[in-house]
Amino acid sequence: MPRRRAFTLIELLVVIAIIAILLGLLLPAVQKVRESAAKTQCTNNLKQMGLACHNYHDVNQGLPPGYLANAAYPSTSPGWGWAAFILPYMEQDNVYHQINFSQPVETQPIIQTMLKIFICPSDTPPFMPFAVTDVTMATMCMAAPSSYAATVGSDDSEVDDLTGNGVFYRNSKVRLTHITDGTSHTVFIGDRAWADSKGIWAGCPNGAVTRPGPTNPWPNTTGTAQCLTLVHNNWINIKTDADGGLDDFSSKHTNGVNLLFGDGSVRFMRSITGPGQDHDDFMALGTRAGGEVIVGLEN
Repeated sequence: MPRRRAFTLIELLVVIAIIAILLGLLLPAVQKVRESAAKTQCTNNLKQMGLACHNYHDVNQGLPPGYLANAAYPSTSPGWGWAAFILPYMEQDNVYHQINFSQPVETQPIIQTMLKIFICPSDTPPFMPFAVTDVTMATMCMAAPSSYAATVGSDDSEVDDLTGNGVFYRNSKVRLTHITDGTSHTVFIGDRAWADSKGIWAGCPNGAVTRPGPTNPWPNTTGTAQCLTLVHNNWINIKTDADGGLDDFSSKHTNGVNLLFGDGSVRFMRSITGPGQDHDDFMALGTRAGGEVIVGLEN
């Protein structure tokens, strides 16, 4: 009788081990390719925002406000943010024309509209509107998430200040001629991961707070309503400062963020979580007319 030839247990284990090794070598390469594609899409999102900002400037003789506030300070009402104002310049006319800019942002259901351009592919926001709350955890409104924020300036400017030394702040209308530091040396907008800080594209509902996202280890920290759509140039990807990095740029890219500059370019900036020349230079990139000399910050 002919004998049947089959794998022995040792041979089977060797094959499994080889497959496991190959998978271990392959998966990081696949992940690297996926992140590269996500980073490219994020860059394209920011470039479209930059083009929209310039088109808005040409029509309105100034850049959009960080947020619109007609009520007395510190109220943010009606609170519509920079992203809402540039919608028609990003082929979002249907959304834009449903906004009544004289009414509070939290009262209008249109803010629940999910807009792909405001979502970074590396971020992990919900696929539906989420609850924006006040300090008591009471829901003020449901709003669509955003992975991006505009900067009010350097660390000398807080997001809830009356003004800022950057480009986007309360009722700002900065003209390109006001940016004497040069548009190529001034940050406009950048990554601010929803998974770290639960931001929205619509603006700043009066009385709302910004809460940490699921990957932020400071769950008891809250930011102001302005943090929902604004940051300042201080740290990048920090989670250990007093406010958990809620008012700072962050992302789920590897060790850095994409930033849109005033000239329309998008550059990747490495994480900054401690003092030094990089930190000083990064703060300088947030100001529009600081006159600083920038030394480092190579990509």
